Amino acid sequence: MIKKPDWLRVPYYSDQSSSYITEMLDEMNLNTVCVEASCPNRSECFSNKTATFMVLGTNCTRKCMFCNVSFGIPQPIDRDEPSRIARAVKKLNLSYVVITSVTRDDLPDGGADHFANVIQAVHELSPKTAIEVLIPDLSDIIGIVNKSPTVISHNIETVKSLYEKVRPAADYFRSLSLIKKVKSLDANIRTKSGIMLGLGETRDEVLKTLDDLLEAECEFLTIGQYLAPSKNHYPVSEYIEPQVFTEYADIAYKKGFIFVASAPFVRSSYHADKALLSSDVKGHQ
Repeated sequence: MIKKPDWLRVPYYSDQSSSYITEMLDEMNLNTVCVEASCPNRSECFSNKTATFMVLGTNCTRKCMFCNVSFGIPQPIDRDEPSRIARAVKKLNLSYVVITSVTRDDLPDGGADHFANVIQAVHELSPKTAIEVLIPDLSDIIGIVNKSPTVISHNIETVKSLYEKVRPAADYFRSLSLIKKVKSLDANIRTKSGIMLGLGETRDEVLKTLDDLLEAECEFLTIGQYLAPSKNHYPVSEYIEPQVFTEYADIAYKKGFIFVASAPFVRSSYHADKALLSSDVKGHQ
């Protein structure tokens, strides 16, 4: 096991806002990827009264070797969940919200209709709130696109050569096709993806992945350090120095990405609203 460098330490945030978020989520019976995936930025985001809602339960039908979300028998669809998320967004007075889910291969549509219902519910209660959906590799996204979220995100996660080891149930080209399909259906929706470093990828492979994402018309990009949730998960191959993340960001911008967040603790939903602000993109009103 590679020793974690001293600079890779997450500051702890604890205040009334963090407690408020935790209590509200419990009260409204809502899940977040912040908790389920053990995100290192959880305390910071909660202290800032933000969270990434996770719909369709907490049990995933896939067992990706990098992910800390539970693998198991999926829960029944909670038909009231869209309404509760919409009320939480309004209660928190969010100008930007991110909604993601577990992968639901047990459902004919993968949960796409539920995503669409969540978007619709948020639009109705908070019409000025920009909505980002971070979706699994759904086969049909027309219903989601038709609800006009501001951003549709789908993470490529790693380079093609590592898919068999890290994401055996996923497909590199299927993920690229999903991103490209968004733009073919609605050019006004922003596209986003993310990649982790430190899994054993080479620099050339990272650059090839960036080119592939651009070819798929991906506009926003996040790059972060992979941190193994436990000894039973895929091991960390390397801790990437912060300056390398900066170099990748510079390269990505030069290649043509509109917005890039690249640093060790960057995750796909971390400060997600900055992509819109930095690119002067207005959310759907």
